[in-house]
Amino acid sequence: MGEAADMAEERVYLVTGGGTGIGAATAQSLAWAGHKVAVSGRRPEPLRLVAEETGALPVPSDIGDPAAVVSLVETVVGTYGRLDGLVLNAGIGRGGGVGEVTLEDWDEVMRTNLTGPFLLLRAALPHLLDARGAVVAVASVSALRNGVGNTAYATSKAALLQLCRSLAVDYGGAGLRANTVCPSWVRTDMADRRMNRFADEAGLDGNGLEAAYEEVTRVLPAGRPGEPHEVAEAIAWLMSPATSFVNGAVLTVDGGATALDPGTLGFEFRLEPRAPRA
Repeated sequence: MGEAADMAEERVYLVTGGGTGIGAATAQSLAWAGHKVAVSGRRPEPLRLVAEETGALPVPSDIGDPAAVVSLVETVVGTYGRLDGLVLNAGIGRGGGVGEVTLEDWDEVMRTNLTGPFLLLRAALPHLLDARGAVVAVASVSALRNGVGNTAYATSKAALLQLCRSLAVDYGGAGLRANTVCPSWVRTDMADRRMNRFADEAGLDGNGLEAAYEEVTRVLPAGRPGEPHEVAEAIAWLMSPATSFVNGAVLTVDGGATALDPGTLGFEFRLEPRAPRA
């Protein structure tokens, strides 16, 4: 009886951006829960390491390429016979306001963060509907709140949120669930790169990376950055039958960032601009 129940609960999930950070932690969480997992990304080596640790199927792919996306879905379904869920985690960032961001950077961000998920969803949709499956998109608090020089990234993540909600509205009646998580600063390779640049720009002393994280997250209610596994657990929960009536939701996994009124920060912190506005 126990073995039959376990087999009935086993599902097949595909995690994009699965080689590092939140994607790798999500693959680990889902695999340890007894599911079959495929991880995809542009770089084969990180995927191989995740596969060795979790037993996941590594499938290098560029989700911005329509033909590669079709091949990716065919590989997963051909290997496991089905596809129950997608974690849309692949993403990049490029800085700059409307007047600074280049057309090339804008196109690259949109291709990776928005067009890629759209292409993958379109290719996977028949299998997801057959399975009455689930989708979780990893957006960002930037989809809900904006910051300086964040035009392309914030726009792409806000659009990803609405893409996911469109799934919920259009296909919820067929049993498909689609939800979004919005993390704030989480210790990932991508965030580390931004923090190292900030440490250099701000002239932070000592351990630049740690000093940068401390400086940036000091005003958050949590007072620290998140860890990949903390977001991964939220994703795994949204993928599970425990959230069978949760559809089109936006879950902030942000240490309280979006609950905070920035207009009150001056009561607790002395805030000064680092550089004059242009």
